[in-house]
Amino acid sequence: MATFSILVTSAPFDTQGSNSALKFIQAALALGHSVKGVFFYQAGVNNASAWLTPPADELNLSVAWRALKAQGVELHVCSTAAARRGLLSEQDSQEQGYSGHNIQPPMTASGLGQFMEMLDVDRVVQF
Repeated sequence: MATFSILVTSAPFDTQGSNSALKFIQAALALGHSVKGVFFYQAGVNNASAWLTPPADELNLSVAWRALKAQGVELHVCSTAAARRGLLSEQDSQEQGYSGHNIQPPMTASGLGQFMEMLDVDRVVQF
């Protein structure tokens, strides 16, 4: 069986990329493969926003991503790319003096160094 790391650079609702990444991970896990983690980068950091509010008849990607943690998939968000797009973890929010945060566990604000640690796998797939 293969081990994957996933790089998501697609915004949640602009293209099919984020949904395709989620479906790929679910299929890989169902087939017995392992996923070391997901790293959200560039516009993909928007997938980490706890404040996404899609219509009730659409998939809430933020909730679906967080559900993967229960299957052992680590979820990392590039903190620099996120901050540029108005997404902050609780720690970053406190350090910046803001009253709220929209990156919530199990999403983890990380740096590109974390992504480098995720490269020790059979395949890296970008969406």
